[in-house]
Amino acid sequence: MWIQVRTIDGKKTVRVDSLSKLTKIEELRKRLVTLFDAQPSEQRLFYRGKQLEDGHTLFDYDVGLNDLIQLMIRIKASEPICASTSAASPSTGESSDESNSSDKENKEPARDLEAKQLSSSPSWYESTEDQGSLYKVGDIIDARDVTMGAWFEAEILEVVKEESETSNSQNQTDGFIYKIQFETRYEDDVVEMKSKDIRPRARHILKFEDVKEGQLIMANYNYDDPNVRGFWYDCLISRKRNTRTTKELYATLYIGSDLMPLENCRLLFISELFDIEKPGTQLTKKDLMLDPSASPAKRQNKPECDHCQDNPRRKCKHCACCVCGGKNEPEKQVMCDECDQAYHLECLNPPLTAVPQEDEWYCPECKNDENEVVKAGEKLKESKKKAKMASSKNNTSRDWGKGMACVGRTKECTIVPSNHYGPVPGVEVGTMWKFRVQVSEAGVHRPHVAGIHGREDDGAFSIVLSGGYEDDADNGDEFYYTGSGGRDLSGNKRTAEQSCDQKLTRMNRALAKNCNAPINDKTGAEAKDWKGGKPVRVVRNCKGRKHSKYAPEEGNRYDGIYKIVKYWAEKGKSGFLVWRYLLRRDDPAPAPWTKEGQKRAKELGLAMQYPDGYLESQAAKEKEAVGEAEEIKNEDSAPKTKGRKRKAKASPNKKENVKKSKTQPFEVNADIMTLIKADSVNEKLWGSVLDKVAEGKQKFLQRLEEIFSCICCQEILYKPVTLQCTHNFCKSCISRSFKAEVYSCPACRSDLPKDMAMPINQNLAKVLAHFYPGYEAGRV
Repeated sequence: MWIQVRTIDGKKTVRVDSLSKLTKIEELRKRLVTLFDAQPSEQRLFYRGKQLEDGHTLFDYDVGLNDLIQLMIRIKASEPICASTSAASPSTGESSDESNSSDKENKEPARDLEAKQLSSSPSWYESTEDQGSLYKVGDIIDARDVTMGAWFEAEILEVVKEESETSNSQNQTDGFIYKIQFETRYEDDVVEMKSKDIRPRARHILKFEDVKEGQLIMANYNYDDPNVRGFWYDCLISRKRNTRTTKELYATLYIGSDLMPLENCRLLFISELFDIEKPGTQLTKKDLMLDPSASPAKRQNKPECDHCQDNPRRKCKHCACCVCGGKNEPEKQVMCDECDQAYHLECLNPPLTAVPQEDEWYCPECKNDENEVVKAGEKLKESKKKAKMASSKNNTSRDWGKGMACVGRTKECTIVPSNHYGPVPGVEVGTMWKFRVQVSEAGVHRPHVAGIHGREDDGAFSIVLSGGYEDDADNGDEFYYTGSGGRDLSGNKRTAEQSCDQKLTRMNRALAKNCNAPINDKTGAEAKDWKGGKPVRVVRNCKGRKHSKYAPEEGNRYDGIYKIVKYWAEKGKSGFLVWRYLLRRDDPAPAPWTKEGQKRAKELGLAMQYPDGYLESQAAKEKEAVGEAEEIKNEDSAPKTKGRKRKAKASPNKKENVKKSKTQPFEVNADIMTLIKADSVNEKLWGSVLDKVAEGKQKFLQRLEEIFSCICCQEILYKPVTLQCTHNFCKSCISRSFKAEVYSCPACRSDLPKDMAMPINQNLAKVLAHFYPGYEAGRV
């Protein structure tokens, strides 16, 4: 295992090799003495906001492979401290009295400063009567949501006169500010609006026959998904089709804060079209009490919850209590500030007797273990989770954590969900990785050790052939695979002999479900149409080389899609019952062991992939080993020979041994290039991506994923929104930022307008969907 240590100013970075998970912090300090010319007492080490203290190990602080530790070197006491901070500069002529007075000003209580600011700030509004205003208190109106441009039912609570009247004519306002309250949106908030953003409540429903082209009406539309109900917008009718069998309306919608026109939108709900009322014709609550029949029809908006459609009688774990799904007693529900899920007080474990009074409350699943939180001035506490691990219970002195098996994933595949069937976009047949953990990071086979990845009630997604069972037989395009289980792995053993019968449960059953035949727990089944079964990704490991000529000589290799022809139970070579599966290859790409597959791998540049820093670490180890051997040799021959010692020649790096093969340039089809050129806002970013075309498809997709990943969720952009500063984010991420009242770019911190429209960059979205098909699954 190796890590990186960098000085706090970033000027020097050093790789430290030959470490383990149980390396003590004081041992690490000794290794850094010669590298940074700093004694252990002068070193302060930091990792993820924690200061590393002696007596603990790297495992205690969760330091992983190739992680970065920051080093701050204390200033020696003998070094003089600059006196400019304690005395006035002679060139400025400032006296100590002036500095003392400025210190007093800086120490003034914050509440006094706030009081001064509040008292000096001019008032924007002043209370007055509503004489001369277009609308009165108690009027029922429609108010526009200034962020999205949609209209919602509201009521006027108060009318105040605007102090500045110079620009009223330009803004088309009447000089008054109306404090309103929405009936179906932001129910608890009082919003201040001007007359241009409110109008009388729409109450006259238009018939389809009466609507004419060029008429301005209000209709329901969802610009994210036009096939479902959305919100109410102003629409200018552009086209009308009225035949015996077809009745369609097309209009230009005005959406967003700047009322951007959205042309050629088909209106789905043509029986719910409202005429726009003129100012002065609005109704009041008093009018409705006198004549209830004049009450306008209640408009239906997009439901807040897509799962239960806002049905109050239907239980829903998405918009109500996530444990019982009940919507009763909302006053006794508490919402987690991390996962935004609601809980009844009695549904919590343990239950609560009253609503918590804290500003931030976290559910038991989101709340951090207080023993793992290190506060300022405290040392690392013993974690309950690590105290239960086997490594902390035994008394063995065995060192562990040096190999890749204990490293764990440094990243996770987000292109496809974990239950994805079929190939992973961007991973070509013949792709090779040095370690199994890299296969997991690529999303091809997620488990680190297990040979089958699947779910008992769903099916299997991928398997690894490593020759671990004596009944396995590999014939390349088809192979016989043995199920899991029937072995005693107690005592932290990785493998053992067969000791009991296997059962068609868990992963064995998941693999059987991929067969295009009914499940049979006794004798198994055979598919009549084996190609109709669920696909299984197959990875061959170099450990199977001793049994199969089709296994790679080094590392792991993705060999494409296989499907299960049949499965059955029989007595294995061990004498116990085992479940066997016949898998046959069904992939359009040529197999990696064939001449066509090897030629394709060279053209695509599918070289062995190593973890970051692995080759450099191996080269350093080999150089160190050769140097030690040379020293021993020189010591043995020192009395017999004279002269200068000859330096040992270090073994060449593996990168230098790899023969450079011609990689076939990746060709982007004309339709996609048209979309890329149309995305002129990201022209520079696309230039960086297209520079990798000459290095093959693999390098091209790696750069594409790197450039167009959201810095908020660290995943490929979904429904991308390009900001004015040309940075790209997922629409859900930037909307969440605005909901938290953070109106700045998460990347460059440039200010953004509060009422900014967030149109989806359709060109970029289509390109990403083309290169990573299905990556939108599971994204919201």
